[in-house]
Order: sequence, then C-alpha cells, then structure tokens
Amino acid sequence: MLAIDDLTVRYRTAGGEIEALSSVSLKARKGSTLALVGESGSGKSTIALAAMGLLPAEAMVPSGRILFDGADILTMNAEARRQLRGSRIGLVFQDPFSVLNPSLRIGDQVGEGLVHHRGYTPERAFARAIELLDEVGIVKPEAVAKAYPHELSGGMRQRALIAGALASEPELLILDEPTTALDVTIEAQILDLLEDLRVRRGLTMVFISHNLGVVRRIADEVAVLYAGQIVEQGATEEVLQRPVHPYTKGLLAAIPRIGRRMGRLAAIPGRLPDLRNPPTGCRFAPRCPFATPDSTNPQRLLAVGDRMVRCSSAAALRDTSWPVQEEAVVAATADRSASEPVVEVEDLTKSFVLSRGALRWEGWRPVRDAVSITPVDAISLTVAPGEVVGLVGESGSGKTTLGRTILRLIEADSGLIRIAGETVSDKPQSALEAMRRTAQIVFQNPDSSLNPRKTIRELLGRPIARFGLSPKADIPKRVDELLDLVRLPAHYADRYAHQMSGGEKQRVGIARALATQPNFIVCDEPVSALDVSVQAAIVNLLADLRDRLGVAYLFISHDISVVAHLADRVAVMHHGKMVEIGPAEQIMNAPSHPYTIKLLSAVPRVDGPALARREVVAADGLA
Repeated sequence: MLAIDDLTVRYRTAGGEIEALSSVSLKARKGSTLALVGESGSGKSTIALAAMGLLPAEAMVPSGRILFDGADILTMNAEARRQLRGSRIGLVFQDPFSVLNPSLRIGDQVGEGLVHHRGYTPERAFARAIELLDEVGIVKPEAVAKAYPHELSGGMRQRALIAGALASEPELLILDEPTTALDVTIEAQILDLLEDLRVRRGLTMVFISHNLGVVRRIADEVAVLYAGQIVEQGATEEVLQRPVHPYTKGLLAAIPRIGRRMGRLAAIPGRLPDLRNPPTGCRFAPRCPFATPDSTNPQRLLAVGDRMVRCSSAAALRDTSWPVQEEAVVAATADRSASEPVVEVEDLTKSFVLSRGALRWEGWRPVRDAVSITPVDAISLTVAPGEVVGLVGESGSGKTTLGRTILRLIEADSGLIRIAGETVSDKPQSALEAMRRTAQIVFQNPDSSLNPRKTIRELLGRPIARFGLSPKADIPKRVDELLDLVRLPAHYADRYAHQMSGGEKQRVGIARALATQPNFIVCDEPVSALDVSVQAAIVNLLADLRDRLGVAYLFISHDISVVAHLADRVAVMHHGKMVEIGPAEQIMNAPSHPYTIKLLSAVPRVDGPALARREVVAADGLA
C-alpha cells in the first residue's frame, strides 16, 4: 500500500541545511500495521508528513519516491495530493487540541471531509458524523457531535480525531503518537479500537510511537529510526524480543518493567548528532558501548537472519545485551516509617462548581444548572522523609488536584495539611513563605512553566534570591552547583529554554525546584512526554537526588511502569477517592482493589507473552 524508496529530506534553516531523513526505504503491506520508533528528532514525523504530501516549504527532497498504491506522491501536483489526503489517506495527530477547531462543533469537524471529498451536504455529513462517532465507541454520539472540543475528555477528543480521519473511508491511516497523552485504560481502548477498525475495514496503518509496549501490542512490523536512518527493521515480536542493533538494545533496556525492579535504568548517554553535518560513519557510534574502529566507516543495512540491521558488528552482537546495572534497590521503608512524616494530609476535600449542567430556559434567557465535582474526596496520606509515593489513576481521577491542593496552589474545602511538622492548611497565603521554600513542584510541561524571556541563570537564581538563601555575589556559583546537580554543563546557564531539548528543559525544571533546598517535591507527570532514553535519565536523576539529598516525592504519573520502578509506596485514585495504597511491590504484584487490577491489566508491556488483543479486566461498577 505504501512504499518509500531511498527517501532523503533536508530542511533549510538559518543555521544551515538539516538532513532529517537519509536514504530511507520502507514498505507497509496492505492490511498490516507498520510502526516507526525512535527518539525525538529521528525523522518519524517527517516520514508521516512526506507520505501525506504535507512537507513545509523549507523542506527539500533531493532523492527518493513515495509510492501510494503504485502512484508517486512526490510527482503529483498540489491538487492531486489534496484530493488524496482525507479521501484515501488519513492522518491522526498526537494532540487533538492543536488539530480540533475550538469554535466548531465536533460533528461539523468529523464530517468536513465528507463535504469536500464525497460531495455530502452539511446536514448529511453531520448525520454520518454521528454514525462514525458511534463506530469509534463514543457513548451518546448525538450529544458529542453537538459539543465543542473543550467539553470532551482527552480520550473522547482522540476518538473524534480518528472518526474524522476515517470519514472518507481511507485505505491508509497514519497515526503520529496518538496515545502519548492518554492514561493506560483509555490507551488500551484506543488500541483495541484501531485493531478492530483495521480488521473490519482492511486498513493499512503506519503507527508512530516512542512507547515500545504499545508498538508490540499493535504492530506487525517495526522500523527503528536513529538520526534520520533506519537502523533495524523486521517483525515486531522478533525485533522487540531479540534486538540486534545497539540502539534498539539501548531503547529496550531503558524501559522500566513492572515486577522486575532494577537499581538504575539503562539511559543511553549523549545526544543525537548534529544533522547539519552528519557523521559519515555510524551515527550512533559516539553513544554506543560496542563501537569498534569499523564504526567510522559508512554503515549499510544488512540482512541479519529475518531482519535488516545497519551495523557491521550486528552478527557478533546478536546475543549481547546492553550493559545494565542490575543491583536491586535498597529499600529503606522501615527507617522512613520510624521518621516524622514530611507531609501529612487528613480528610482533605476539594470540590469545584461547574456550569456545564443541562440547558434550560428562564424566559428568553438560556441557563445551565451548576454541577459540582469532587476531585479530592476525604483523602488522607503521609509521605516520609526521602520516600517516593507514586500516585496513579486515570485522567480526571484527581491526582493533579491533590498535589496542588497539598501545596496550597488550590485551596481545599476542608481537611488538614501539615508540611515539615507545620500545619499550613489554616494559614493565609501571606504566611506560607517557609512552606514555599520547604515544598516545591516540578510541572509536566517545562515549555509552559519556564519563562522564555529569562536565561537559565535568571530562572535558577530568582528563587535563591527570593528566599535569601545565598548572598547576591554567591548566586552564580549556586546556579552552577544546581546545574551540576542535574547533570547539565555550567555554560547552559546562559541559554534560553528554547535552545534546549525536552529532557534538558525538564532537568532545569527539577533544578529550579531544588534551588530552595526543599525536603518535599510534587512531581506532576515529569516524564510523560519524554522519549524512553531521556525518561530513563530523568528517572535515574530523581532517584539519585532522593538518595543524595533525602528529598521526598509525591510522584504523579499515568505511566505505571515508571511508578513501579521509582516509588516506595503506590496510591491509587479513582473519582477523587483513594481506593488502594501500599508498598509498590505489593500493589504491582498482588493488587486488591478491582480498579487497581483494571489499571494494571491495561498496561502495554514489552516483556511477557504476547497477546493478540489487550483485554482490559472489567471492574464491576466502575466507569
């Protein structure tokens, strides 16, 4: 259905030409799913844009062909490509909020392709949109079709995107990280939906993801990209269970496992090469523990058994594992339980009043009745010094609200909050200065939490000056110490946030939280948007800081594998209530509550027996 042959794509930039793809060749067989995996910057999304004929104006294609059902997309005129998009090729983006128009109803957006490509009237397209929303598993599709994007949950918005992509019954569906921002149960539902659609409609799918567990769940074949080149390609089960290329080995070693706790995750050192001047030899060699003198020579894709591998040492490395530090984590639960808790929460409750109830009329004026929700419902929790408490649950369960309420960023309705032995729940904001120094937060998205107009030196120096922790003359030295603490070079102090990678920006966010020398940090989804290798480095860093500084974390995440690796105890939230809490090993291996069992059954795993279909255990009475 899709054949990419010797494709090279370069981007013109102010700093020179960037070679995003270098002689890439791929095939997606009719009715199958091909997955593309690799770090950010490896070229995955460029392949998707090229296949859709959506490369930006600054892109150049010096060589290659993209054959869709035998026709070369690159030689088509703009009108022919426009007719192809939406009618025979569909695209589902990662972030529904950046795609869906906030001022248009969902039904109008789902049916838009039918108006343009099939000649439907708007009324007929809207009626068909309701049918499509029903097909992708949305309850009450008529109501959803009349709703606006902000009125839907993340999973419903993603389903609406899929419905829109399927409207004109395309033969090829390209999905660019479609489940990255979703929690595990919604992710499992979306994956089951895609598999059903593939079988029922005979779809061919190209699935882009950095989650190798998801890839194993849905893909027939996988291509691993690194720095614009394919480094390994073959059947999914073979590649993920018996990787050959060192980069694939490193990616798999960086994934935390439920039920097998390692001392440290195997983070891949270094960074992607500068693609303005890519190396002539192996592009992965500077980061490869198996590099040889031959790595300086150009590497070709070679057949190694049942797959293609770009490594001259592939045959010799076939049975060699990525070097991993295997020693077990030393638990200090007993010592921590004997210590005075750094955080105590008793019967904490927080409700919000929304105006999204049923619409009714008072005379000529429409009125919506108020609806109350309680995302934090009588929660009690303690965190000991140096302890990591993992907080898991689906989106909307109340995790983030709980973390922010503990820090008084949101005011509780009732309950007690004690931090470092001081009761802070009844104090005015003006009296919380000591608590603000003791307790900090690391946000999920550093792009929205780091001021783009300030250098890293200014960002890290401000809390030091604000709390008077160092004389003004000593602040630059303290900033250098903070950068060293999070493994960033001192010269990064003069950079701005946009000049750094996602993992580097997240390290700055952690350094800023550490600037006040806190003993408690709320980590709100700090690794959810990161590649697996960068995620491993951040998780290792958080563990090192815990051990070195004795700082405690409330670690909020929808990635249960990361929580299983890092947390001493795990708390499970559902609809604002704490349904289960206990030692991480017990929760992960022998959960008691039906909702916890449901969550764990939905986690896509790289190890263990392969499932033809991920069956999420139903929890009776649970939404």
